[in-house]
Amino acid sequence: MPAIVVASLLGLFALSVPVVIALGLAASLGLFGFTRLPGEVMAQQVFISLDRFPLAAIPFFILAGKLMEHGGLSEKLVELARALLGGIQGGLAATAVLTCLFFAAISGSSVATTFAVGAVLIPALKRYGYPLGFSAALMATSAELGVIVPPSIAMILFGVATETSIPELFLAGVLPGLTIGATLILLVLVWCRLRGWGKRDREDRLPLGQAARGAAWSIMMPVIILGGIYGGVMTPTEASVVAVAYALFVGMAVEQKLTLQRLRHCFEGAVVSSTVILLIIAMASLLSYLLKREGVPDAAATWISENFTTPASFLAAANGFLFVTGMFLETSASVIVLGPILTDAASRLGVDNVHFGTIMVVNLALGMITPPFGVNLFAAAAVAGCSVGAMIRPLMVFILAMALCLMAITYLPVLSLLLPTWLMR
Repeated sequence: MPAIVVASLLGLFALSVPVVIALGLAASLGLFGFTRLPGEVMAQQVFISLDRFPLAAIPFFILAGKLMEHGGLSEKLVELARALLGGIQGGLAATAVLTCLFFAAISGSSVATTFAVGAVLIPALKRYGYPLGFSAALMATSAELGVIVPPSIAMILFGVATETSIPELFLAGVLPGLTIGATLILLVLVWCRLRGWGKRDREDRLPLGQAARGAAWSIMMPVIILGGIYGGVMTPTEASVVAVAYALFVGMAVEQKLTLQRLRHCFEGAVVSSTVILLIIAMASLLSYLLKREGVPDAAATWISENFTTPASFLAAANGFLFVTGMFLETSASVIVLGPILTDAASRLGVDNVHFGTIMVVNLALGMITPPFGVNLFAAAAVAGCSVGAMIRPLMVFILAMALCLMAITYLPVLSLLLPTWLMR
């Protein structure tokens, strides 16, 4: 049964069937075609998969990101980042990376980061003479920090799927996120100097003090969220609700940009985005239940531990597998279906669950900017008004830089485990 179900799933993906429908059809084939379980099991497992308190954080973090975007706070973050880096050649391109790092600590979503920051910065990059393909590729790559830096929706899903501490996973994403951000900033500064781009970047930027005052309310959100979680005041789910309340207050009372029409747009967008993610979780969990019932995770973990006898060889193989998977399969589904299988194998080889979760999320984030189905590519292309093909050449450089960062995160566990060990163990 497992081989036929997996083959049917791959076939549906090859036919460009939407992820939710493909997962549901493959799970239905396994349930009705190869088991004697009653149909009610489908509804039962779907309900069980979503009846988890930590998952409530997903719609709230998505809504908080949209409220920050439409409340004008993403523009304040751009102004602050530009005040910090805009005085050097290539500073506007580096601003894109730094702003995505700021916004990632609010939204938890790479696609939301692409739209929120890209809508402001891609036109600015174009206006200051940067090639459109480069600008879109830079934004797609920088925005993937949204699933690495806490609060990360992908980290929440991994924690739920593998029963790993979500606060520890959040902490584990901090240093890898900063490492990737610093690498991208250094890369674009060198690139722009070599190509002669960005010589006018210092024009029209605000003084640092003024920009910092304007962005103070925006910067306080991640401080409140993460401070509340690690201060023991709030769980991640409770922190997501506080984030929404804070974003509503700032957008309506301070910035006064959240009109009723914008609020409606925010709530509608959050409902649609959350529904898509939760449907994927439900169908992926059903498929995962059927595979687990057939003993696939245990068999796979045993096979992996027998054929990859060292952590280094296993991590190399896992990275290659996840890289290819991320090119074709949506991140939420990958985490739910593959997370428990690979984490079990990693644990048998002595790899820490938190470290492996960080590796998996970073690797799947890389898949978001890898053709043919990288979701960030299509989001950035939509914002920039260009084709994905125009992004490919600069994108290859960014993918190489990301791959080098992934290798560092994989083989230097201290990047993932230093903060969790120091603060929570």
